[in-house]
Amino acid sequence: MSSVTASTAPAPGPEGSAPAPAPAPAPARPRLDWRLRFAALSLIWGFSFLLIKVGTQGYAPFQVTLGRLAFGTAVLAVAMAVRREGLPRGARTWMHLAVAGFLLNALPFSLFAFAELTIPSTLAGICNATSPLWGMALSLVALREDRPTRVRVAGLGLGFLGVLTVLGAWQGFHGLDARGTALALLASLSYPVGWIYVRRTLAGSSASHLSLTGGQLLLATVQLAVVTPLFTSAPSSLAVGPLLAIAALGTLGTGLAVLVQYGIVAEVGPTTGQMVTYFVPVIAAAAGILLLGETLTWSTPVGAAVVLAGAALTQVKPKRTG
Repeated sequence: MSSVTASTAPAPGPEGSAPAPAPAPAPARPRLDWRLRFAALSLIWGFSFLLIKVGTQGYAPFQVTLGRLAFGTAVLAVAMAVRREGLPRGARTWMHLAVAGFLLNALPFSLFAFAELTIPSTLAGICNATSPLWGMALSLVALREDRPTRVRVAGLGLGFLGVLTVLGAWQGFHGLDARGTALALLASLSYPVGWIYVRRTLAGSSASHLSLTGGQLLLATVQLAVVTPLFTSAPSSLAVGPLLAIAALGTLGTGLAVLVQYGIVAEVGPTTGQMVTYFVPVIAAAAGILLLGETLTWSTPVGAAVVLAGAALTQVKPKRTG
């Protein structure tokens, strides 16, 4: 679901989608109010972790990732055809898009799929919410224009305290699947690494955000198409339910959601657009509990609330002095 990120891009939604380098042109007046589209985007991304869980019940993690990327790429290909936009040009641009596709799509999507073999979709959704925290920590080192403030540093500390609460650190992480949790956290870390890379390499591109994102997803799909046959074998039977989950994950969460997010950001700005990040773990938790029968201890929702509060503080911009 991740897409190319602008220097003014918002914090990503689930699995990291954000606007592309080229500023979006003023859109035509949408038929659907942006608040309704915002709610739909939150639901789509919130249910993504449930769909990953269902997909891995019938297919290998790499197969789930390849399927979602293929379906997502198809949606963007249709959108590009409708808008009569072509793919980006230039070898250097394609090289950077290949790296972006790996860091923002192929790698984190695969890591989340492997993680959900052993951890609940609820925990995966909460781990995804740590991306702004990782992004804040990395940007202080990698981006000179980002300067630490007391509020943002406090948010960083508060957010990681929330992570320890979710994981039950005071009881020695009892009952926690360390490998699956580590994979989910690593997936969340991959997004800000990718955003910083894109910000340094593609922020000045003249190509449209749709063109860049289409190229990025295409290259990520190619990467998984090469890797998947090397590490998996063809399924012995066609699992219809998991296949439908993968199709929904790709078409809605990895394709349509990107287009919806671009429209919201273009209409109301990146600050409002990024707020979707804070609804996703709530919806992911509700979906996992109600539809998959997953359970929560008190520390999970409390820790998640602390994580989101910390993440919100890391997004507070320093006041400009005149």
